[in-house]
Amino acid sequence: MTDQLKQRPVDASVATTKANRINARSRRTASKAVRREQLIEATIESISRYGISGTTMNTVTGFAGLSVGIVNFHFKNKETLYQETLRFLGEEHRDLWKGDLEKAGDDLSNQLLAIVDSHFHPNLCSRNKLTVWFAFYGEAGYRQRYRALMQEIDAERWDILRNLCSKMISQGGYSDLNVESVIKTLEVMFDGFWLNMLIYPNQFHPDDGKRQIRDFLALKLPEHFSATNPHV
Repeated sequence: MTDQLKQRPVDASVATTKANRINARSRRTASKAVRREQLIEATIESISRYGISGTTMNTVTGFAGLSVGIVNFHFKNKETLYQETLRFLGEEHRDLWKGDLEKAGDDLSNQLLAIVDSHFHPNLCSRNKLTVWFAFYGEAGYRQRYRALMQEIDAERWDILRNLCSKMISQGGYSDLNVESVIKTLEVMFDGFWLNMLIYPNQFHPDDGKRQIRDFLALKLPEHFSATNPHV
């Protein structure tokens, strides 16, 4: 596992310093939804610094600039906070690809590329968020819950990818191409690029991921991607 995923000693001053920068008035008057998101973002920050095992209610509240009582009011316990943090990340991803898909028009290849490119949006590919994704991937105690939650969120995207690829296979006459194989390969490439961007940030850039996935699509679906969709 990478250094980013190893537990680091908790430096209370880091959280406290950040908390001191938060506007006091906004802490008092924030709505329930704002407070929940504030706590989730603080959880992302804490896990990215200290790992799952090093994250406590105190580190989260330190980053959020809120009391432990506020956390308990919004989340039953730390496990619930973790689950909602995962859900937040998954729903953020879903909102991005659905928004991009709506702007892609009627062209099938543009629709597929909209979903592909959404995986490399700066909001998703921040170092903190990538660290948190892989922290949950690698933590045995959370893996099953992670898988169940993400299957629920990802089901719609898989169905749309399957529909798009099936239509292109039919249009292009790719009679020997298996749609499930294409989708699974895309998913492996998404995860693989995320991991490499985390481990080797100076060697892997989001544009590398977009370009290499386009190479794969041009190989598998040449009638749709060779000429009409140039590389980034």
